Amino acid sequence: MTNRPPDNWRAWMAETAREVKAGTLDPECASAADLYPESLLRATDAALEAFEGEVRALREPSDEVVFETVERVVLALNAINGDGQHGGAGFCTEEREQLCEYINRTLTEHGVDVAALAARRGIDQSEITDRWRDW
Repeated sequence: MTNRPPDNWRAWMAETAREVKAGTLDPECASAADLYPESLLRATDAALEAFEGEVRALREPSDEVVFETVERVVLALNAINGDGQHGGAGFCTEEREQLCEYINRTLTEHGVDVAALAARRGIDQSEITDRWRDW
């Protein structure tokens, strides 16, 4: 199973905290750890968990059903990204890339040929979220 991006973000914050504590990282450089408030991490985890459940339930799905599943997770992530309760934190370029990669890998791990799916729509597999994505 693919690691969820929030797991990566938590690991990065823990490593940053260790480096500050060890004196190998200037505390001012560690302020980037505020990029991932717990509210953002929990909400993102919940959206991705719901997506995983939907993908696990797919049995020989049509392209339309797969795209509907992708649409739902992307719209959920849009809402999380725009939610002010996270103190202005949201998904930047690196996070966006991790989320898109995660969506593609999760589909692939559950038998969806993402490259073929995208090709049938005339897009690159890296673009399967683009139609709905605000982040």
